[in-house]
Amino acid sequence: MYKKNILLLIVVVTIALNNNMYSQNKDNSPINLSLEISSKYMWRGIEYGTAPTLFPMISFNKAGFSIFGMGAYAFNGSHQEVDLGVSYTYKGLTVGVSDYYYPSAVGEKDSYFDFNNKTTGHYVESYIMLSPFKIPLWFTLSTYVYGCDKNTDGNQAYSSYIEVGYNHYFNDNNYLSLIAGANLNKSFYTNYESGFNVVNIMIKYTHTLVINKFLLPVSASYIINPYKEKAFFTLSTYINF
Repeated sequence: MYKKNILLLIVVVTIALNNNMYSQNKDNSPINLSLEISSKYMWRGIEYGTAPTLFPMISFNKAGFSIFGMGAYAFNGSHQEVDLGVSYTYKGLTVGVSDYYYPSAVGEKDSYFDFNNKTTGHYVESYIMLSPFKIPLWFTLSTYVYGCDKNTDGNQAYSSYIEVGYNHYFNDNNYLSLIAGANLNKSFYTNYESGFNVVNIMIKYTHTLVINKFLLPVSASYIINPYKEKAFFTLSTYINF
């Protein structure tokens, strides 16, 4: 099974290179297709699945508006995910809403079109991101406002998360990201057992490989979740078609 997945990965990368992915002369279409390939799916200090993961994505960006659809599929089937989102950015301020759906987490008999707040498998999150500074610093605040995010009493938990990040650019092809994030209440970040805790510390280095006219970003991330006392190291690459 893994040999077939590795072969498929090689084919995908080869096709992308032959189709001028990340070309410096790409057109200005508002529609973008991309694929991220990661050795481990990590998000806000939380581990999803037990195998390398593919993240196909399509997005539409115009006049500050962004609409996206994204999937996440672990090679061994340990995690599946379908996400949709919309956001608007104006002068360093971004507001948005995202819907996360995990078929593998809620079972084969779940229904994607079940939007009843008591039974749905969807998680709906609203967020705001602020980056108005001349220095590459940003703040993010997010809250789950609807769906499957329920506390131990069965009520809406409103799991909330805050994050601060900073990018240090060495040159056009290399930069270092420093990120720290914490949950603000009893939430799924702490299994609904504890309030404020730092749950995500990440150091990420991104290097862009230049192959003739093609650019291929590759990143390595060292991630610590202090609350769960876990550490991870991941390697990812990003392909834009």
